[in-house]
Amino acid sequence: MPVVSDLRILLRLRDFRRLLSVRLLSQGADGVYQVALAAYVVFSPEKQTSATAIASAMAVLLLPYSLIGPFAGVLLDRWRRRQVFVHGNVLRALLAAATAVLMAAHAPDWLFYVSALCVTAVNRFVLAGLSAALPRVVDADLLVLANSLSPTAGTLAATAGGGLAFGVRLLTPGSDATVVLLGAVLYLCAGLTSLSLAPARLGPDGESTRPRLRTALAETARELLAAGRHLAAPRRRGATLALGAMTAMRFCYGALLVLLLMLCRYGLSSTPEDGLRLLGLALAVSGAGFFTAAVVTPWAVGRIGPGMWIAVCAGAATVLEPALGLPFTTGPLLAATFTLGLITQGAKIATDTIVQASVEDSFRGRVFSVYDVLFNVAFVGAAAVAALILPPDGHSASLVLLTALLYGIVTAVTARFERRQNSGKGAVSRETSPASAREAETQI
Repeated sequence: MPVVSDLRILLRLRDFRRLLSVRLLSQGADGVYQVALAAYVVFSPEKQTSATAIASAMAVLLLPYSLIGPFAGVLLDRWRRRQVFVHGNVLRALLAAATAVLMAAHAPDWLFYVSALCVTAVNRFVLAGLSAALPRVVDADLLVLANSLSPTAGTLAATAGGGLAFGVRLLTPGSDATVVLLGAVLYLCAGLTSLSLAPARLGPDGESTRPRLRTALAETARELLAAGRHLAAPRRRGATLALGAMTAMRFCYGALLVLLLMLCRYGLSSTPEDGLRLLGLALAVSGAGFFTAAVVTPWAVGRIGPGMWIAVCAGAATVLEPALGLPFTTGPLLAATFTLGLITQGAKIATDTIVQASVEDSFRGRVFSVYDVLFNVAFVGAAAVAALILPPDGHSASLVLLTALLYGIVTAVTARFERRQNSGKGAVSRETSPASAREAETQI
């Protein structure tokens, strides 16, 4: 198979393998940590969880990055990305261990959320740095394939980590603190693996010095405006549109995830442990969708282009999500989670490729941090909307239809832009045909 042979070529690149190992360990730890938090907040028998409580937890853990994210980008374009991976993962290991202690000690919820907030704050630097560093370890002609393998493999690692956490949690109920400690060990392994990369290998280009905090704060506005102008240039409209489309699709993903959590907790299960098992199965099926996207997307992008592939993914979701979600039964629900995983990851691979190909290396850290902020704001906004719409058992046709409508809008806007771009290229091609060139030479 061509995909298998291409993957073999990619995996022969030593530094790509090392960067991929850092991603796998880091995101595997994320999966363990996040499932432990979900089990503690949503599926603890003593807690009466609601959609509002889930939305509040998401807001506490994610919304502050609307402020942190831009600063992360400014620093990422100055710090050695390899050092971010080393220090960031070691710091997360220490913070995760502190979270486990708070769980075991039954500390107040606010203190638990502060600890979890610190862990996920460092995560913003690590994930944005991984995306910004990828073009440094692969050639341009392999970038689409690398974007298929690397982030998708990271998502699968997070899914596997979540599965491991589910297994430990189900075998030993009440072991949330132990599961968090397992995540801390994986974070530490990711930090140690980062040491295998040369300090300057991952960029950014030019002299990279650690700025003083006051200097970084003073320069943030100017730097972000420069990055915004860079992204808003006419030749980067495709990247801007792709970011907008992915943000809307992330909103849909967040709303449907809250719906899934409520259905697993109350609508389709009789006990919290049964709900946790169902959620684990749904996440595993969604992981299969992510893997399928990694296989299908390079082939699709090679034939129709990354922008049109985003439109196809959104169009498929427009039709399939309500068809599979509205019955509110286990079988169609699992099929819907597979579809959601496939279309979300497929669109993200295409978006990452468009942004990486359009943005210069010196701006990538800032752009990917803004990208990350858009993800978080859309996710929290989706949780807030879901909290207003969802009944206690999670059965809401209105929310399913609202997400289908948003997917439809993304489909229409993206497809229209791609058609206009293709027609424009065709016009340029006709203007520069051999006959036109000979005519121009005669006039000269």
